[in-house]
Amino acid sequence: MFVCKTKTRTGKEGQNYDTYRLVRSYRDNHRVRQKTLLNLGSDFEIESKQWPLLCSKVVELLQGSQPLIPLKCSPEVEHKAKYLYAQLVERQATRIEEIAGEDPLDQGEFQAVDLDNASLILSRSVGVEQVALWAIETLGLRAILRRHGLREIQCHAILGSVIGRMAAPGSERHTNRWLRESSALGELLKRDFETMGHSQWYRASDALISRQEKIESDWYHGLQTIFDLKPTITLYDLTNTYFEGQARKIPEAQRGRSKEKRSDGPLLTLALVRDSRGWVRRSKVFAGNVSENQTLAAMLESLAVPAEATVIMDCGIATEANLRWLRERGTRYLTVSRQQERIFDPEGATEVETASGPSVYLRKEVQENGEVFLYCHSEQREEKERAMQESSDQKFTAQLERLQAGLSRPRRIKRRDKVHQKIGRLKQQYSAAGQHYDIQVIPDDQNPQNAKSITWKHHPKPGSKATHPGVYCLRTNQDQWDESTLWKTYITLTDLEAVFRSLKSELGLRPSYHQTSRRAKGHLFLSVLAYQLVQTIRTRLRAKGITDSWNTIRDTLNDHKRVTGVYRRIDGTTVHVRRAVSAEPKQREIYEALGINSAPGGVRKSKA
Repeated sequence: MFVCKTKTRTGKEGQNYDTYRLVRSYRDNHRVRQKTLLNLGSDFEIESKQWPLLCSKVVELLQGSQPLIPLKCSPEVEHKAKYLYAQLVERQATRIEEIAGEDPLDQGEFQAVDLDNASLILSRSVGVEQVALWAIETLGLRAILRRHGLREIQCHAILGSVIGRMAAPGSERHTNRWLRESSALGELLKRDFETMGHSQWYRASDALISRQEKIESDWYHGLQTIFDLKPTITLYDLTNTYFEGQARKIPEAQRGRSKEKRSDGPLLTLALVRDSRGWVRRSKVFAGNVSENQTLAAMLESLAVPAEATVIMDCGIATEANLRWLRERGTRYLTVSRQQERIFDPEGATEVETASGPSVYLRKEVQENGEVFLYCHSEQREEKERAMQESSDQKFTAQLERLQAGLSRPRRIKRRDKVHQKIGRLKQQYSAAGQHYDIQVIPDDQNPQNAKSITWKHHPKPGSKATHPGVYCLRTNQDQWDESTLWKTYITLTDLEAVFRSLKSELGLRPSYHQTSRRAKGHLFLSVLAYQLVQTIRTRLRAKGITDSWNTIRDTLNDHKRVTGVYRRIDGTTVHVRRAVSAEPKQREIYEALGINSAPGGVRKSKA
């Protein structure tokens, strides 16, 4: 076996180029001939001096032998050898299936093998891949992509990118490497990802983003049919992603307020419109410095949200201008009030039990303009906020005590102006506590420029978190609902925040490495598609009593591998069996809940 380099001429332009083949020599009537085993293409990257070692490694894998002195080769050569071995075994397996029954291997008979030379190779993950493909077929994503003009190779590139985000989040380059070296997705899709160059992945992303609006519309329409969704509740939220690099060629990449505290680089803002079950109806990219309240009208008008829908949003978006615009178009809304003062009168409040145990007390007030203010007091939230306030107070006073002690110690801050600056910085750092303290710096009688002592008193501000922990206010123009319905509807937004975090932390949304606007938008949309699949999987699993986070589900399924067993038979031939290892109980529980096979990819047998 050896690698053969051949000059070839194109038919149109007549230019010469080199192609490479893996060939084997054999004798035919005293003549030496060559048989092509594999076409290696024109961009074969292994250097010619490494070809003999590469071929020897392929033969070693095919024969399943364990040499006394193992062949030492670079990771690139070993990876390529395993890839060529898998291609040869796949061809041989296909040939044996065509003549099934002519070999004891195909009849299920027992075989005598050399256990000392048995080996397991080509371990590839298959669990997340199979579960993701189940969700793709359930939602009809592949059919939607084809319906909108994407070619088969583009569909596979998109599916590979989306599933890569679910199983091993990272950049498109990272996903490409994962598909070639760690995943069995190519086997399940019957697509050789090894032969796909980086440009094919990026072109597929470009084709996807150019059809984004139509694909989102088609997909959500299918979701409504499958899960009986009624889009009467609309949740609106924004997040952002930061760039690694300057992103100078992306007009939307602007510096703004980063929710990840990454104000050191440019940002992109992703706006999502979701329904009450958490599925994304529409996504849109805005500039990184866009104000949250400036995006609402554009998103809802592009979606043609019906007037009878109720829009739920956080207080950052609920400006007076936006609320007035919603009232003018006849749209209902529900949000947290922006009023700073906390107020709650327990007299006449309605008690509502929560799923976690502690009660919530609600008091409804109708305003003159028809708006409803729902004042809420949560026992569980009070306990949490009280603990946070106490922790902040302790840290703040500890810093004041340290500053006070330093006035009598050498090489510590003593000048009054410096002490005031330090106190100002502490109030900024511990803003939750600092606003409730009156602090005085007493000058030194002998040296008025220095401070003699520092005194402070705790005076909680009325109507603040310190005096009314666990209190908040909801604001709505939905006057047909009672207190319990209003509160439970708003809680859907906070409940879905945990799901929404998976998009930002579990599915590779951050950071973005792209340097063009189209590629950066494609990166975000791939994460949105991955989120839709994860939401579909978790919805079905929750119905079966499995409530694990996606991180937990992913870690469980990523341990399920597909391997090739190599066994030497007594007649000198080698048996190659490609199959998934037996699923562990937790993996099998997930497969059974989704109604899919616990042995992905089936069994492939061949001999050499």
